[in-house]
Amino acid sequence: MVLHFLISGRVQGVGFRWFVHTQASMLDLRGWVRNTEDGEVEVVAAGEPEELDDLRRILKRGPRGSRVDRLAEHILDEREKENLEEFRIEGAW
Repeated sequence: MVLHFLISGRVQGVGFRWFVHTQASMLDLRGWVRNTEDGEVEVVAAGEPEELDDLRRILKRGPRGSRVDRLAEHILDEREKENLEEFRIEGAW
């Protein structure tokens, strides 16, 4: 299963991408996380439904200092996971 998440709130400048990277890696998910130009955080993750459920709960909570106001979720085509590798942060310096 492949899911796309878009997280809004106080999610930039609070370590959100690093938090997601760590948690998703521990869940053995493939995919990526990145900031958007609109101040949101975008996540694409592939894995088993149980692990994706765990990730969803983690994203709703966020790291300390963050505030999640909205979590949008979409199911992507299974073919999308063919391009996904070990979970990574995109656009990190």
